[in-house]
Amino acid sequence: MSASRPNVLLLLTDQERADLVAPDGLPVDTPNIDRLREEGMWFESAYTPTSICTSARASLLTGLYSHAHGLLNNSHEADAIRTDLPEELPTLGELLAESGYTNTYLGKWHVSHNHTPGDFGFRYFGGSDYHHDNFDVAFEHFRESQGIRVPEVDVEDKIYAGEGDDTTLIAGTDPVPVEASRPYFLAERTINALERWVDDDRQPCFHRTDFLGPHHPYVVPEPYASMYEPTEIEPWSNYAETFESKPRVHEQYLHYRGVEGFEWETWAEAIAKYFGFMTLIDDQIGRILDALDDLGMADKTAVVHTSDHGDLTGSHRLFNKGPMMYDETYRIPLVVRWPGVVDPGSQSTDFVRLHDLMPTFLDWAGIEPPEGIHARSIQPLLMGDLPDDWPASTYAQYHGDEFGLYSQRMVRTEEYKFIYNGPDRNELYDLTADPHELRNLADHPAYADVQREMEGRLVDWMDEVDDSLRRWVPKTLQ
Repeated sequence: MSASRPNVLLLLTDQERADLVAPDGLPVDTPNIDRLREEGMWFESAYTPTSICTSARASLLTGLYSHAHGLLNNSHEADAIRTDLPEELPTLGELLAESGYTNTYLGKWHVSHNHTPGDFGFRYFGGSDYHHDNFDVAFEHFRESQGIRVPEVDVEDKIYAGEGDDTTLIAGTDPVPVEASRPYFLAERTINALERWVDDDRQPCFHRTDFLGPHHPYVVPEPYASMYEPTEIEPWSNYAETFESKPRVHEQYLHYRGVEGFEWETWAEAIAKYFGFMTLIDDQIGRILDALDDLGMADKTAVVHTSDHGDLTGSHRLFNKGPMMYDETYRIPLVVRWPGVVDPGSQSTDFVRLHDLMPTFLDWAGIEPPEGIHARSIQPLLMGDLPDDWPASTYAQYHGDEFGLYSQRMVRTEEYKFIYNGPDRNELYDLTADPHELRNLADHPAYADVQREMEGRLVDWMDEVDDSLRRWVPKTLQ
């Protein structure tokens, strides 16, 4: 097999904050992702193009921002602008399959409501959370084979947001053994998929596993449910959020999500479960990496770990995600291990984006990326080279979800973040003086020059990606 066409194993999580696994991040036990980082390259400044599941995952498949692929919000909701990815768009799976890769996919999908990965170049092994397959049946058969018949509804230590009939389960304890949990079963099925690489001798291969977590509800079995002591979890630095000078929608989301009455003690209990969920997933990643070793495939396989977007988990006193472009939801983990190519223990601080993986995988396969995509291969960075024209900023979008359409655009540099909010006030943060994004400096006279520079960067990005709002937004900034 050519070194330029490696096997690829993509391990994607759902709603994983970057600081869960960053070298200087939160006190969460993730020895297996640490192992990937120590044997590969960690990207300190990786960002999602949009912090919402369907849109971000569609960008990963197409290399396009949301305004171009059309999936502006979650495909399963009643307010979905589109329910399905346009079939005429070139996608990662189809292009790899055309080049001779054997592609398999397992786990969460959430891109098209009426199509599965099987329609986009993958052999789909199931695992979606929206009933595209019989994964739930297979999962129950697996649990029965383990002699386990505990209904999933029997969750203990439940924490709810909201009141009365309008509640959302945030966290709890799953009264089953680890071996009967969904992350464990997904890892088991992933190992089965890797065994096919050897048994069928079909190479090169691309396999993607999407874990259904650590997205809420943070429901995990023991020992993970009590692995982290809530009283030892310190309040986030931005838990002191007052919403002063912030867009009105931020505080509205506090009430909409039903967490306005939460004290830190409640958040700490939920966060402890979130941490435990991450460690549970990390242990399953460890099982997968060990299987790669046992199968003799580790040296032939590039392993990539990332997430679709992050999670607020009480940061700014908010829950989940929404029309707020804080780093807790827009910064994502990204680590790449490629033995013999990527220097072990290396790190990049340059801005990269989730959908940059699409042309990167094509680059590894020797495929020219489609014309007009909004992403570029990170292969030069993996080789230790920084192209002269590599951007010194990153750009992101948000188009709304559940709460109604709400146009946002963000540009972030190492020092500053500027956010355009269509129907509300804009935001400007000095990330050196205020890394926790508490003080909105938009229109502050002392930052007038900075704001003009950041507005110019935003407009340049909108022009570069042919943003559908590029003709209107600059007029509001003048």
